[in-house]
Amino acid sequence: MPIIQSLLDSDLYKFFMCQIIFHRYTSASAEYIYKLRNDDIHFTEQMYNQIYEEIDELCTLKYTDKELTYLYSTGYFKKDFIEFLGMFKLNRKHLDVKLVDGKLDIHIKGSWLYIMMFEIYLMEIISEVYFNAIEIVKNTYNIIGNDNINEKITQITIYNHECKYECIDKKFLKLADFGGRRRRSFSWHDHIVGKLKTHLPLNFVGTSNVYMAMKHKIKPIGTMAHEYIMAFQALGCRLINSQRVALEMWAKEYRGNLGIALTDTINMDAFLNDFDLYYCKLFDGCRHDSGDPYIWCNKLIAHYKKLGIDPTTKTAVFSDGLNITKAIAIHREFKNQINVSFGIGTNLTNDVGLIPLNHVIKIIKCNDQDVAKISDSSGKTVCTNDSYVTYLKSVFNV
Repeated sequence: MPIIQSLLDSDLYKFFMCQIIFHRYTSASAEYIYKLRNDDIHFTEQMYNQIYEEIDELCTLKYTDKELTYLYSTGYFKKDFIEFLGMFKLNRKHLDVKLVDGKLDIHIKGSWLYIMMFEIYLMEIISEVYFNAIEIVKNTYNIIGNDNINEKITQITIYNHECKYECIDKKFLKLADFGGRRRRSFSWHDHIVGKLKTHLPLNFVGTSNVYMAMKHKIKPIGTMAHEYIMAFQALGCRLINSQRVALEMWAKEYRGNLGIALTDTINMDAFLNDFDLYYCKLFDGCRHDSGDPYIWCNKLIAHYKKLGIDPTTKTAVFSDGLNITKAIAIHREFKNQINVSFGIGTNLTNDVGLIPLNHVIKIIKCNDQDVAKISDSSGKTVCTNDSYVTYLKSVFNV
């Protein structure tokens, strides 16, 4: 059975970004690359061949009527976009996949509208193929994985008892599953989502994976990713205004829905320079994805206060390399200063006793122009042109 069995087996924010491209940037082209940050992980010829076969299977899939009805029922998508998805298929010609000295060399190039959905599916395929191949005894990860997820559930349950007495209005820790791209497998992801829904009804608020949300009847969660803001560096506006234009286009498309802004495409300080009173009132909050979470949140709270906005009316979403222990500590620190929630990925869906793949697929060009992410963490810069990164930093005074 193929690893990807439904085109809904992807993150919700891919669909949100795709709708904006469909309505406003259908002529844009883009290029993406695959990057594996684990230096000691290598792929065999057999793994490569299976990945290749899985991609071929992926490119045969279409959205079913049931899936399209579900997407439309969320209230976020317009009929013309749903009709477009009804005709949509991924095309193998946009992919160049090679195996070079045990490393995967993947380039995705073509119309932005038609290639941007490849990302999550490819990462899910690569992760599952790799772990299926290296596991010595089939399904032994179930034992370790279940012990680990049960321990996480116990941690949160204990913390809930503390919050019952300490939190104003019972502000329990809220977490969502963000773990599709680095999961152990589709079936394990499914198992974890079901377990969290059953055992943590106060805390588990949803999943970024649209298929899992539909199957388990929970909320699909997501807004924007770095690729969206990065692309505006090449979409015709002045570079210094690119973040503002990205936020403006988002607001025009979604009219007050999906109001969580991503802050670290350049870095937090550059973002706050653009995130003025207008955008602070327009957006419900911000998402942290790199750098020290405590410094980041304190900066965000101070920024709201400086502009005369009560931070307790806003939300800070944390999503950078989290585990339950880190989430509890952050929640304990900020729960009465600002609304906080957590998107936890790999630590939920691939904590099975093996080292997960620390891999990403990132946009590097839009309309044949370089684009870049700098972020607030060293090692997360994404660009193939060092000169452009230098220029970008100079424009934003980073």
